[in-house]
Amino acid sequence: MSRSEPQQPATGTVMTDPVRYPSSAPASVRTKRGFVLVLMTLLVPGSAQIVAGDRKIGRIALRVTLTAWAVLAATVLLLLLNRTLLINIITNPFASLLIILVLVALALGWAFLFVNTLRLIRPVLLAPAARPAVGIVLVLALVLSSGTLAYTAYLLNVGRNAIGSIFSAGPSIEPVDGRYNFLMMGGDAGDGRTGRRPDSLSVLSVDAKSGQTAIISVPRNLQNAQFSEDSPMRKIYPDGYDCGDECLINAINTEVTNEHKDLYPGVDDPGAQATLEAVSGTLGITVQAYVLVDMDGFAKLIDAMGGIRIKAGGWVPISGPVIDEANGIHGMPDGWIPAGDQKLDGFHALWYGRSREFVDDYARIQRQQCVQQAMLKQLDPATLLAKFEDIANAGTKVVESNISSSQLGSFVDLAMKSKGKQAKRLTIGPPDFDASFSTVPDFDIIHARVQQLLASASEPQAAAPVDGIVQPAAAGGRLQASGPLQQTTPPPPSSDFTPVTTTPDGEPITEAMLNQLKSEGNEQALRDLVATNGQCAPL
Repeated sequence: MSRSEPQQPATGTVMTDPVRYPSSAPASVRTKRGFVLVLMTLLVPGSAQIVAGDRKIGRIALRVTLTAWAVLAATVLLLLLNRTLLINIITNPFASLLIILVLVALALGWAFLFVNTLRLIRPVLLAPAARPAVGIVLVLALVLSSGTLAYTAYLLNVGRNAIGSIFSAGPSIEPVDGRYNFLMMGGDAGDGRTGRRPDSLSVLSVDAKSGQTAIISVPRNLQNAQFSEDSPMRKIYPDGYDCGDECLINAINTEVTNEHKDLYPGVDDPGAQATLEAVSGTLGITVQAYVLVDMDGFAKLIDAMGGIRIKAGGWVPISGPVIDEANGIHGMPDGWIPAGDQKLDGFHALWYGRSREFVDDYARIQRQQCVQQAMLKQLDPATLLAKFEDIANAGTKVVESNISSSQLGSFVDLAMKSKGKQAKRLTIGPPDFDASFSTVPDFDIIHARVQQLLASASEPQAAAPVDGIVQPAAAGGRLQASGPLQQTTPPPPSSDFTPVTTTPDGEPITEAMLNQLKSEGNEQALRDLVATNGQCAPL
């Protein structure tokens, strides 16, 4: 007798139970029995063995099932009561490894129970027409149960590896004045260049309780950047990064990486850390951590998400090589991104945020902010779940950060709280400052404007009264305060603008028209036609 078959009853017992003794049952009963045993193994693993097989195996499996249900119920309760703790457990390298091993063991155990259930069904007793149906149902149930557990373990391992590659194992950070401040940098590690040159700098300041976010954009060409008081770079530049026109804030990363990394012993990326300190001193706040995105790999992350959807205010060139460095003139564009509603893949999203031909840096900053908003808006749970592996793998090639992995739970929770809340914004340049302000910045004014922004971002409701405004002065393009500094943050970018798709004469703008103007050298006409390409809104 097979060990998995039920024991023979005592002498005198009539073997009439069709569940444990199907041999004498009608064919229809045996078929129904087969489907029921598969369903029992799917819904309550171990129950089929209890009623029709080896009860010892069934009891062990049932205990494991009840334990798993209890853990699942506790997980749901923790999700409702303390989401941060749950995420911290899942992202902890040791806890996540234990969870992965448990899931694999459960998947294997469930698969064993299905194989054992097949033996209990005894397909030879089924009618020939019923055997394929029972077999197909059993395989589908096996894939749905063990397959789901195994795939979940696989995704957790992908996420675990990504977290280990992107985030640090250093100490956690504390909020300063009730806020977490993160420096977001986007830059290129070009050929022959040691370290990345960040061409996109913005600070995300997040209220530690509410998740209300403020975004402060710093132009890459800001001069005389001030290092924070505790920065080692203050020994070299005590009065600011003031070595001339070449000392733009985006050059700090490369200079420190090439020449001053000895000032940052034990720091994984001295250039990024020094840039963080320069942004801190310039804005008059403490920036605690950075996230650096390699723009050459940025396209992979957008593609992994399935692209982003935007409303573009004007045509954006995919610029060709530079042919006149002094005047910033490029050769014939390799293509154009049209005005209007667009879905951008990674390549076009990268160029949409990178291009600055025919417009100034501030139009590019506006487009970069729009791309960031579109990514955050469209990276919903459904997209993340469906494309998790691609997104995680792309992230390891694109993102570098000194954020501690031990705090991911807290920050993910804050990100979820910030969903649906309009971010406050400030740009150290147009539209908030005169275009020349970045050349001769007044740091007292910057500090005042930043503090005002953060104060408004900490309020439960927006809209403090406007008692004074900051206006450009005639001399040097500086901004002077008129009245007490209060709510001067501009309204968020509106999505009700009309994309410019025609010339002033009403003729449709086309790629052929733009290329013809370019071939004729009519740069001014091109600037006029694409002047609105800084307007953008996520869809």
